[in-house]
Amino acid sequence: MDDDWGGLAPEILTNIISRLTIQERWTGPMFVRKSWLAVCRDPYLWSSFDLEPCFESYPESAQWWSPDFERKIDSMIRSVVDWSDGGLTEIRVRHCSDHALSYAADRCPNLEALAIRSSPHVTDASMAKIAFRCRSLKELDISYCHEISHDTLVMIGRNCVNLTTLKRNLMDWSDSSRRMGSVVPTEYLDACPQDGDTEAEAIGKHMVNLERLEIQFSRLSAKGLALVCEGCPKLEYLDLFGCVHLSSRDIANNVSRLKLLKELKKPDVYVPRAGDVVPQMERYGHWRLYDERFDIQSMRI
Repeated sequence: MDDDWGGLAPEILTNIISRLTIQERWTGPMFVRKSWLAVCRDPYLWSSFDLEPCFESYPESAQWWSPDFERKIDSMIRSVVDWSDGGLTEIRVRHCSDHALSYAADRCPNLEALAIRSSPHVTDASMAKIAFRCRSLKELDISYCHEISHDTLVMIGRNCVNLTTLKRNLMDWSDSSRRMGSVVPTEYLDACPQDGDTEAEAIGKHMVNLERLEIQFSRLSAKGLALVCEGCPKLEYLDLFGCVHLSSRDIANNVSRLKLLKELKKPDVYVPRAGDVVPQMERYGHWRLYDERFDIQSMRI
């Protein structure tokens, strides 16, 4: 047996490496020796690329919003796409760009889950490629992606008929106290999408098989909510937290159509005439009746 494997057969080493986290895999065995690097590039290990646990392990940093960080994430995505040999079915990252997403769309037709929250340079252009080339998509998270419009929702809905989960959460645009301590660039916060009802219409008209929908801080009105509830009868989970333009009556009247609904997150906020958003619970006690209540830098490319 080749000493280069340290006494381990390649299939055994592959099995061991498969048990490591992405961060452990990327910062450890890849740099032991060339033969180990070859094993780390086995397509068997790269059906999924999930960096979300890494991001969740660290407080959000202003550095994540820098061009250098975005390029690093893009480089990692391209590497994993190549190593997967077209077998990648899950991508969960943040702060990527159109370049990496288009690259993945061209080479990963079996993609089923895509989460790219907080990616300011992902636009409808790359999402169109995802819609037309990754038709097996079942889960999509485009939260905090301000350059993605309702056009993407239309294209995804028309072409990815198996989509059951959509996360289109927006940032809390109205709380100035949070803005002051935020690492998110101010100009990006100010660019928060305004067309809540247009997006709701796209969802209700083209995503009839949705079972889970998150649209926190959307600016949709009662009209938009009606379109969603009418067009998505299979919804089991609906998150409306922060949707300040909806009243309790608007919600009650519309969600009554959702016979399969198991969990509903209410707005729980209201906007006073002068001042910022404050918890609605403090003012309207009846809301209680409705409540159900990484170090990427170390990953060398």
